[in-house]
Amino acid sequence: MNYLLGAFKPACNVLITFNDGKNRKQVPFKKENGQTVTVPLFQSQENIVGKITIEPMQGKKIDHNGIKVELLGQIEMYFDRGNFYDFTSLVRELDVPGEIYERKVYPFEFSTVEMPYETYNGVNVRLRYVLKVTISRGYAGSIVEYQDFVVRNYTPAPAINNSIKMEVGIEDCLHIEFEYNKSKYHLKDVIIGKIYFLLVRIKIKNMDLEIRRRESTGSGTNTHVETETLAKFELMDGAPVRGESIPVRLFLSPYELTPTHHNINNKFSVKYFLNLVLVDEEDRRYFKQQEITMYRLQETS
Repeated sequence: MNYLLGAFKPACNVLITFNDGKNRKQVPFKKENGQTVTVPLFQSQENIVGKITIEPMQGKKIDHNGIKVELLGQIEMYFDRGNFYDFTSLVRELDVPGEIYERKVYPFEFSTVEMPYETYNGVNVRLRYVLKVTISRGYAGSIVEYQDFVVRNYTPAPAINNSIKMEVGIEDCLHIEFEYNKSKYHLKDVIIGKIYFLLVRIKIKNMDLEIRRRESTGSGTNTHVETETLAKFELMDGAPVRGESIPVRLFLSPYELTPTHHNINNKFSVKYFLNLVLVDEEDRRYFKQQEITMYRLQETS
């Protein structure tokens, strides 16, 4: 029985390491099985350099038909799980067919890699970058090893960032003006604004400001939209009076936000909205929604 179990042990250990792994920033990454690990962080146009160590189990040799490493950028829709759409695919051949008797190290390099999209883990879609090592074998079955890494791309602060001014009104009952200091926010920003009550003939019980994320996947009739409320901030508890103004100051850093994503590879989009919600004493809800743009600003060390 022990002999039978031994027959299914892996023929070798495969280790993928990055040359600057010890000095490079590591970030949390949620794997498909729900486990969170730390992986290296890169941005577009960087060199991805490392080595692959293949070590046969003691007393074993590996016959192979070639060894290669691929750098893949992939999108996976959860309704089509297991089917990956590759938008980036680079390959380096590491070895010609032969045999491995002992530990062998293969260096690899992918120079100035174009990685236009950020790593994203959503409700119905994920975008990932991975190194994939394949030891091709015939009847014995190929040996495949993966190493994930995260990509984040940074945007300079916009030269033009207009404020948002809007009105909420119900004829002869309610007239509110609200303004936010800008329409584009970085992920650690602060939303600053003011809400003015010009006419109040409804008994308002409370008012909240929500941050909502809307993820759209697919296209046409197969479009699926998922909306999440990421933050709910109470602006007011009690009835306002005419002429009253309420300040808004909402810090974004505590929330798990991503940049806005527009039609990524024709597969998905991610948009953010500020949603102002008023509730009257009869629990009727009035709301006004405004889209905002989120971007990732380079962090200063």
